[in-house]
Amino acid sequence: MNQLVTFGEIMGRVAPPGFLRFRQAMPGALDFTFAGAEASVAASVAYLGGTAAFVTALPQHAIGDACVANLRAMGVDTQYIVRTKQGRLGLYFLETGANQRPSNVIYDRAGSAISLTPVEKYPWKEIFTGVRWFHISGITPAISATAAAAALAAVQAARAAGVTVSCDLNFRRKLWSWEPATDPQVLAQRTMRQVLPFVDVVIGNEEDAGEVLGIHATDTDVQSGKVANERYPDVSRQVVAQFPQVTHVAITLRESLSASHNNWGAMLFDAREDRAYFAPLSAGQYQPYKITHIVDRVGGGDAFAAGLIFARLTPELSAPQTALAFAVASSCLAHSISGDYNFSSRAEVEALMQGSASGRVVR
Repeated sequence: MNQLVTFGEIMGRVAPPGFLRFRQAMPGALDFTFAGAEASVAASVAYLGGTAAFVTALPQHAIGDACVANLRAMGVDTQYIVRTKQGRLGLYFLETGANQRPSNVIYDRAGSAISLTPVEKYPWKEIFTGVRWFHISGITPAISATAAAAALAAVQAARAAGVTVSCDLNFRRKLWSWEPATDPQVLAQRTMRQVLPFVDVVIGNEEDAGEVLGIHATDTDVQSGKVANERYPDVSRQVVAQFPQVTHVAITLRESLSASHNNWGAMLFDAREDRAYFAPLSAGQYQPYKITHIVDRVGGGDAFAAGLIFARLTPELSAPQTALAFAVASSCLAHSISGDYNFSSRAEVEALMQGSASGRVVR
């Protein structure tokens, strides 16, 4: 039985080597990997030692076959991937930023298989049999009206099956375009407010609650790297007030000093206890990780979600403070790894949790 099921789009990720820009690298060789928020969560949980299945729709051709094989190689159950003759493999193109130059993402996802596959193609009742946790993100409903309907049906079926449901808000302004006359933020808020009543654990970054729910943390300016950590318990209480069935709210706290230098931590709010936990801690006080030479920050939030889910499903890691510390350490390590997947083992994550942060060679 799978502990976790995730649902979303997996794409081809196309990027110049290192920190090159496309105009420098093309014509020439580009790196091609597979990537996608929910696929990354499933792959990361499997790599940590959990059991995970990924649900999506992929075209019936050799590249789709390679994508499935890649997921299987990560230990992900792919039996519920719908293979279709309509639609294509979505793509995204990434220029990795450095220092004061930000990273840039170009999406090429219109007409992808998952955007065209209707909800009845997914056997949700069968998929959720014996499953403990279901994870989705706000990216999936942003792809198309069809994908939004499938996402809503998925969370409803998971709730009916008694499965814990988590949703990473993951606001992507460039994607919310399937109603051209509607502002992307308005469309996102309207759509996600239909999904969130079926969600137990809400995950987001410093600005997602503002973009998706209109709930803003005061004294925070993410563009300048200023994050008022003490304001986020109140943000969480406002989320729970709007969606009373939510039991936990997790918010990553990224102070972006430059594309290469971020301070990284998170908060977990337990609505039942009305208590907020922060990690990492030093002498009992919140002290974020200082990541000064980022290799690749894309997928860092997914690594956090995966770490949190894995920890909550693992008895000895499930206590809120421990689970949060594990999730933050896991995502911290992901910043040192190229690609969307987090190739960090449980032992490596626990070593960082326990203070092994020097980066010395392990012999």
